[in-house]
Amino acid sequence: MSSKEKAASKNSLDTKTASKSTRDHLIDAGLDLMRKHGYGATGLQEILNAAGVPKGSFYHHFRSKEEFTGAVVERYYTLAMEHAQKVLGNAHQAPLRRLRRYFEELIQVAGQSSPIRGCLLGSLSLEVAEASPLLQSCLTLSFTQWQAVVASVLREAMERGDLPKTTKPDSLAGFVLNSWEGSLLRSQADRSDAPLKDFLRFVFEALLA
Repeated sequence: MSSKEKAASKNSLDTKTASKSTRDHLIDAGLDLMRKHGYGATGLQEILNAAGVPKGSFYHHFRSKEEFTGAVVERYYTLAMEHAQKVLGNAHQAPLRRLRRYFEELIQVAGQSSPIRGCLLGSLSLEVAEASPLLQSCLTLSFTQWQAVVASVLREAMERGDLPKTTKPDSLAGFVLNSWEGSLLRSQADRSDAPLKDFLRFVFEALLA
């Protein structure tokens, strides 16, 4: 390869790297703003200001705010699952103990003592899922994958005899997550962690006991 070809190749690689960095920076800024203020209250200009990029850069990567929000949901879910795997993948603890610890840590992340309260998946479901088939699909996929992660822990508990053999892990995981999301919503309405603590008590001391 000639020196000119090497230089052209390097410039192309640098451009791709910079482009990827700009896209990620936009998504990070959007995630922070939407977690704090929601979808409707987060305008394009606020996203651009937070990311420090011009409008043209936004439309180079995303055709619309709706498409951009889909990428934000994916980023949120990826980060959430990285945390979940660290806690739920701890083979030194019993499955149900890991699951309880996971939700205990979620209370610290999403409860009233957290700077940013609530769950973005739940908030967006209430705000935009009905009006946007694209975002409804993204949210449903995230919830379905999250449910599968919880179901795998419940299945492990069943196989080692901690839950009855008649347990249906997938359905039970869906019920647990639905209860969690409902508890989060009530927690925000009451400005109290009491609904989240009730969730822990009833799920782990009654339902899964």
